[in-house]
Amino acid sequence: MERNSDVQPIVRTVIMKLLRYTLFLFLAILLSTQVQAQDQIQWMKFEEAIAANAKSPKMILVDVYTDWCGWCKKMDKETFVDPSVVAHLQKNFYAVKLNAEDTNRKFEFMGKTYSEAEMAAAMRVRSYPNFVIIEPGLQNIAQLPGYRPAPEFLAGLNDLVKKAFGVKQP
Repeated sequence: MERNSDVQPIVRTVIMKLLRYTLFLFLAILLSTQVQAQDQIQWMKFEEAIAANAKSPKMILVDVYTDWCGWCKKMDKETFVDPSVVAHLQKNFYAVKLNAEDTNRKFEFMGKTYSEAEMAAAMRVRSYPNFVIIEPGLQNIAQLPGYRPAPEFLAGLNDLVKKAFGVKQP
């Protein structure tokens, strides 16, 4: 009987340590997921960006890509995860992903129905990756084609916005 009473405090201590460790691990995973979500570009669908722009006007950056485009994938893996690019896009743009070959997904824009492929064609995109900037009034667009590492992407984007729309960005 004495042996059993000696084991109980040890078992209780081990269980408490396991519970603390599990709780700590759970909290660490939860916090890292929240931090990661803030460090990513919040990509939208085209119509979501138009709706958000109607409530709070900002320029819209449309990343026009294809599934087979290696340079598009390189932009996603390298440029669009760079903290300076993420911060700049989150602050100044509604970011949209648009698949130039998707003929199935349809949406409304200015009284007309478009597939993603039709919208890419309407924006005269012919190479990938291609970044279409739409000013908040939704009347003018400009294009920034081609793969660029983060510093060149930001410089090219700022230069294009300044020349096309007369807007200087921070």
